[in-house]
Amino acid sequence: MARGSSDTAGTLEDDLAGQAERVNVSPTETVDAKKDGVKREISVEIPAAEVTREMEIIIQKYQKVARLPGFRSGHVPPSIIRQRFKEDLKSDVVEALVPRYFRKEAEKLGMIPVSQPRVTDLQIHDGEPLRFKASFEIMPDIVVEGYKEIRADHPEIVVKDEEVQEAVNSVREQHATFTSVEGRPLADGDFAQSSMDGKPKEDDGSASPVHMDEVLIEIGGKNTVAEFTQNLRGANAGDEREFEVSYPEDAPDKRLAGKTFVYTVKIQAIKQKNLPELNDEFAKELGEFTSLDQVRKQIRENMEAERKHDAEREAKDKLVAELVKRNDFEVPESLVDRQIDLRLERGLRALAAQGMKMEDLKKMDLPRLRAGQRDQAVQDVKSSLLLERVADLEKIEAGEDEVNHEIEALAKQTKQTPEAVRARLTQDGGLDRIRTRIRSEKTLNFLYHQSA
Repeated sequence: MARGSSDTAGTLEDDLAGQAERVNVSPTETVDAKKDGVKREISVEIPAAEVTREMEIIIQKYQKVARLPGFRSGHVPPSIIRQRFKEDLKSDVVEALVPRYFRKEAEKLGMIPVSQPRVTDLQIHDGEPLRFKASFEIMPDIVVEGYKEIRADHPEIVVKDEEVQEAVNSVREQHATFTSVEGRPLADGDFAQSSMDGKPKEDDGSASPVHMDEVLIEIGGKNTVAEFTQNLRGANAGDEREFEVSYPEDAPDKRLAGKTFVYTVKIQAIKQKNLPELNDEFAKELGEFTSLDQVRKQIRENMEAERKHDAEREAKDKLVAELVKRNDFEVPESLVDRQIDLRLERGLRALAAQGMKMEDLKKMDLPRLRAGQRDQAVQDVKSSLLLERVADLEKIEAGEDEVNHEIEALAKQTKQTPEAVRARLTQDGGLDRIRTRIRSEKTLNFLYHQSA
C-alpha cells in the first residue's frame, strides 16, 4: 500500500507530466515552506516569463479551433482571443502550470507527496508571476525498531483420531440416500419431504415471507426447530399442518430474530435416510482412493494443513500488532481515508453478494460507518508502512517469477492471455499492487520464521 500511496501525486494532471519534461523550464522560487508532522505547505512563485510563455502556447491552441464571426477559421488575432476568452485562458494556464511546478518544487525540496495538494491563495495577473500555496501530506520518516526481538507462538498441530472419524462421518452423511416410506406416519428419525410457506404474524415490513417448494425436515433432528418436530410428528403424507414459531432475539438468522412466523407445511412424502457403509468400496466412490484408510489419511492431512494455516495467520496478526505497538508514528490522513474507502468497498460488496438490495445499501449511514472503520484503518496503514520499512532493511523484494505466477493465475481465472492481463495491470497500477502484496507477504513470512 505504501508504494502505491507514493504515486498519489501522479494522479494530479498526469497527462501534463510528459509535456513538463519536454519543456525547458525556468527555475521557480519557493517563497516559504511550512512543516507540521506529515503535513507540508509550500508557497510557490512561477516567473512571469514562464506564465507569459504558457499563455502564448494556449492562445495558439485556441486560434486553431476558435470560430468567431468575421474571422476565418484559424485566423482569429491573439488580441481577440485574449479579449473573448480571458477567464478560460487563465484557467487553462493554471491547470497547466500549477501541477507541473508543484511537483517540481516538491521534488526539489525532497518531498514525496502522498495526497493531492490543496491549492490556496492563487494569484494570476497579466505580466506578473503566478503565485500559489499548496498544502499536502508526505510519507512519515519511519525508524522501525525491535522487529528482530518479537516472538510468536509456533504451536504443535495435533489432529485427534476422533476428529478424523467425525469428518469421515460428515462425508458419509453427504452421500446419504433417501427412500420413501409408506403406510405409517412420521416418526423421529424420519424426514418429511415438504413444501412450506411462512409469513410474519405481525407484518411490520421488516421481515419477508418464507417459501420453499421442496425441503427435507428431519423429525427430532438436533438442528430442527422444536415446533416443526412437535407439529409434524405423527402426520401422514398428504397432510397439511399450520403452526407458529417464535424465534429468540439471538436467532442466527437475523431476518427471523425476535419475530413470530406462521407456517403452513404440506407433507408430500415420508423419507428415510440410508447411509453408505464405511468400507473400501465407499472410498472408491469418493475419487482417487483405493481404501478407507487413504481417505482418513487425506482428511487428516487436510485438517493439519488448515490448522497450520490458521495458526500461522493468527501468529502473524499478533506479530504485526506488536510491531505497531513498538513503533508509533503519525500517519497521513489521506492514506487513512483511502484505507477506509477500501474497507467500506469490500464490506458493501460482501453485503451485495449476500443479497442486500441497492436501495437498502443507499440507506446506510456512511459517515457513521466511516467513523467506525477509522481505528482499524489507521492500524492497517501503520502495518503496511512498517512492513515495507522492514522489507527495505532486509532487502526483501518481489521476484519477477513470483509476479509472473500471479499474472498467470489471473489469466487462467479470467480466461485471458498473460500478456493481456499484464498490459491491463500495468495501465491501472495493478502490477505495483501485486508486487507490494507479494513483498508484504514475504516480509510477514520472514518475521514469523525468525520469531521462532
